[in-house]
Amino acid sequence: MIDVNALAWDKMDGLLPVVVQGGDDGRVRMLGYMDRAALEATLETGTVTFFSRSKQRLWVKGETSGNTLSVISIHADCDSDAILVIAEPAGPTCHKDMDSCFDLDTAPHFLARLEAVIAERAAADPDESYTARLLSKGTKRVAQKVGEEGVEAALAATVGDRDELTNEAADLLYHLLVLLKDQGLALSDVTDELQRRHG
Repeated sequence: MIDVNALAWDKMDGLLPVVVQGGDDGRVRMLGYMDRAALEATLETGTVTFFSRSKQRLWVKGETSGNTLSVISIHADCDSDAILVIAEPAGPTCHKDMDSCFDLDTAPHFLARLEAVIAERAAADPDESYTARLLSKGTKRVAQKVGEEGVEAALAATVGDRDELTNEAADLLYHLLVLLKDQGLALSDVTDELQRRHG
């Protein structure tokens, strides 16, 4: 995972910056600092532990809020003087009750959030949610919608209607995510396959 002794602790008086990235959606969640003891505690417990510069002690993320960060993997940068933690968040990471301490809303992150909304709506009342209603009609209907939206996107492109292509592509992505949900697959399964092909 990471060699504690190989890190450049002396560069910054025993503290190294730590970027935490969500394993669920790839979003940068927060920046903290670790000393050797904090990193060792993190490795031992599997829960992200920082050195709090304000409290001057080890601080387990979420020790009061319950919004912990469970370690998926830990990596050093090329100079061994910064750490990247991939973690599974239990609730909002920011103390302001937001998922991230940074104001991020880029496309890949939005697709992951949309995927989470689709999963949530899957359990809703079909009379109150289009997603739940579509899923209740079965795989054949969901797959048919993907086909319809794909054809509509292709037709919009062939006539050069960029606005319509944008709209139809959005419909296609949404319905594809619904189909993945129907089949018990996740967006990450698709991106993992793309990375395998182009790695």
